Amino acid sequence: MLKNAGIEPAPTRDTGPTWATFLRNQAEAILACDFVVIDLLDGSKAYLLVVIEHATRRVRFLDTTLHPTTDWIVQQARNLLMDLDDSGTTVKYLIHDHDHDASFSAVFDAVFTAAGMEVIRTGIHVPRQNSIMERWFRSLRAELTDRTLIWNLKHLMRLLREYEAFYNRHRPHQAMDQTASLKPRPDNVIDLDSFRARRQDRAGGLLHEYHQVA
Repeated sequence: MLKNAGIEPAPTRDTGPTWATFLRNQAEAILACDFVVIDLLDGSKAYLLVVIEHATRRVRFLDTTLHPTTDWIVQQARNLLMDLDDSGTTVKYLIHDHDHDASFSAVFDAVFTAAGMEVIRTGIHVPRQNSIMERWFRSLRAELTDRTLIWNLKHLMRLLREYEAFYNRHRPHQAMDQTASLKPRPDNVIDLDSFRARRQDRAGGLLHEYHQVA
């Protein structure tokens, strides 16, 4: 029927960019945010609000709470805007999941739209539309939360601050030529056989950093 009507197949009919193309082209201006739920030893659940920059893979842990109310999350949005302004980071698009519509209210979105950003909600149960954030969730669980017992919010925040510093300043990323988020990319490959390295443990030995010995 489509052929008889002169309509080509969908891949050629759609003249606009694909979602993957949009993410690649606009990476410098995209910030993604979402909640991650972490189980504590007392049976309660902690809600961590985190954002990640698409271009640099830098993560920011905003705060954790046992009860993410609308007032709390709106205050975190305001705190994030101040942090972005202090660091000179320019953001045009903010992506968050539609699944958490109850938490990401219209008031939350209005904080960012008032600052000149465009808020993009992903489709319901479509994690690939927020793929970089989803991939980061897997890293957090594999490298930290699945490997330690977390007593309470205070203990959780201490571990998260350690992981935030490790992830941004030391952990290599394949998409960034094996450099860390807050480090410049190398101009050439360094021969590691010519250098001695020293290991520094973080989070009780769960995380390891390696530094060149002077």
